[in-house]
Amino acid sequence: MTKMLIGLISDTHIPDRRMKLPQKVLDAFEDVEMILHAGDITSQSVIDDLEAIAPVHAVEGNMDRVVGEMNLPPSKIVEAEGHKIGIVHGEVYPRGDTQQLYYTALELGVDILVSGHSHVAQLEKIKNVILVNPGSPTNPRLSDPSVAIMEINGNDINFEFVKVGNPVCSALNFFKDKANKE
Repeated sequence: MTKMLIGLISDTHIPDRRMKLPQKVLDAFEDVEMILHAGDITSQSVIDDLEAIAPVHAVEGNMDRVVGEMNLPPSKIVEAEGHKIGIVHGEVYPRGDTQQLYYTALELGVDILVSGHSHVAQLEKIKNVILVNPGSPTNPRLSDPSVAIMEINGNDINFEFVKVGNPVCSALNFFKDKANKE
């Protein structure tokens, strides 16, 4: 087995929350062999930009259903270096609930589950299943904007969360906009 790098991204929300992917995302994915997008893409341009770096596997998020521009599956399974990786948006409530995501992984029969929806980076292992959420590079919730790099080297699986911008609080922007109008 050889070492493989996989880029993980979710909740890009382009152009509804940001006009384009931050350059730091593209830089972070420079050496990856594959990119997994866990939904809420909202524009084919995101897939096109990422495809220029590496093949992209993407699933539909709740906002992708609203926009309706792309025809994506609700879940996908890819195999990499002997591991089965599931990709889902992760629409569980409360958001990011690892118990529900664990059972989703079991239903899919995968040993790694990549999800999004919470806009918060998260990594947890339950029994023999790794649950990972790369966060959101454009619209984080009370966290840093981020993506993740998964490195598979045989049975060694490591993750690096890459901060791709400064924390943002849309409430602060709202008040700033309101103050500028008064």
